[in-house]
Amino acid sequence: MHLKLFFLATAFFLMGSCTKNAITGRSQLQLLPESELQTMAKTEYQTFLTENKVVKTTGSKDAEMVTRIGTRIAKAITDYYTAQNKGAVLQGYQWEFNLVDSKEVNAWCMPGGKVVVYTGILPITQNEAALAVVMGHEIAHAIAQHGNERMSQTLLAQGLGSVGSILTSGNPTVNNIFNSVYAPGAQIGVLLPNSRKQELEADHFGLIFAAMAGYNPNEAVPFWERMSQAGGGEKPPEFLSTHPSDETRIKKVKIYAEEAMQYYKPVK
Repeated sequence: MHLKLFFLATAFFLMGSCTKNAITGRSQLQLLPESELQTMAKTEYQTFLTENKVVKTTGSKDAEMVTRIGTRIAKAITDYYTAQNKGAVLQGYQWEFNLVDSKEVNAWCMPGGKVVVYTGILPITQNEAALAVVMGHEIAHAIAQHGNERMSQTLLAQGLGSVGSILTSGNPTVNNIFNSVYAPGAQIGVLLPNSRKQELEADHFGLIFAAMAGYNPNEAVPFWERMSQAGGGEKPPEFLSTHPSDETRIKKVKIYAEEAMQYYKPVK
């Protein structure tokens, strides 16, 4: 009887922990306050910047471009969701955009808008609009709270998503899982892979975000085609390690780009 009551209580707890994402409209398991993840991300981000070679915007057109793209996307997202009375999804965001000197073909965004682009991806993006596609994709992961979802699923699998568990940044297990999900020192910063559904959501909304910021979403298809060829038949770039670029996915991106065109107003 006690066991039955425990399982019922846990079931109700988990039901209460599933929330409808204001951006994607999909129900997600979220056992952790987003504010906790933002606090953890801020600390990890600053540590990462001190341990890696950040390219200063002074005298670097590439660093200026990263900041420019990020600022435009952040403003477009803020204006759009504020107008829809969904500004709460960006609560606590303190945007930062940095270019890091590294051969890694990569980029990532932590909760709270902490973005890093590696110089190794620039030869593949080739132009500003394509880089906006990349940054929009990574920012979409953060805003759609995919990291929170993945951490929550991992906590649940470890038996910690039950009634009475203390799931905060002070919990060592939470810290370890956070590092396994984001871990900026570990190349892509995603050791627990995004699901296929999450990746397609990031493609979808990332293109909309880029378009709202004034970047042509049609640059997405040639960019992803270049990315799929970047490995030269060998191991693909880390950026693609959890996001295979197959024909089916390219077809999806074409559909998403067509939809995103309705938001596109070229930057003057």
